[in-house]
Amino acid sequence: MPRPKILLSALFLAAAVPAAQAASDEALAACRAVKDAGARLACYDRLPIASGPAARGAAPAAPAAAAPGAPAPKSEASRFGLPATTGPAPIESIESRVDGHFEGWFPGTRIHLENGQVWQVTDGTSRFADLDRPKVTVKRGALGSFFLDIDGVNPAPRVRRVE
Repeated sequence: MPRPKILLSALFLAAAVPAAQAASDEALAACRAVKDAGARLACYDRLPIASGPAARGAAPAAPAAAAPGAPAPKSEASRFGLPATTGPAPIESIESRVDGHFEGWFPGTRIHLENGQVWQVTDGTSRFADLDRPKVTVKRGALGSFFLDIDGVNPAPRVRRVE
């Protein structure tokens, strides 16, 4: 025979379930239906947590299913180096060229790339160079750092994206 404390606890929990639970179940079902594993994980990541909109009675956003094997969106490369957002796995590097003549760097130098990005040297290194539009590769490092690998120049300075 159930004890009164257990019955009271069960009644309290049943009354405490928010009305938005049905919408949450619909969002979970939609995520479960996504066939691609990466897209399914991204769908689950977009679901609100208990303190989010669902707990306040708002319906969660409808999950967007990505096409399996679809290439990374063009906007992903344009956001490279900016603070992380939820979504697909981050890309590890980008390639471009320095916009114009490159004379080297010192701490704090801003390096403008042809793709419109601007990277600032954050370490204490400096180098002189005399290169015209050198090819560069910005690579992701450990703990959120980035390094600007410039063809014909060593070492690669640590940088952060400013634009």
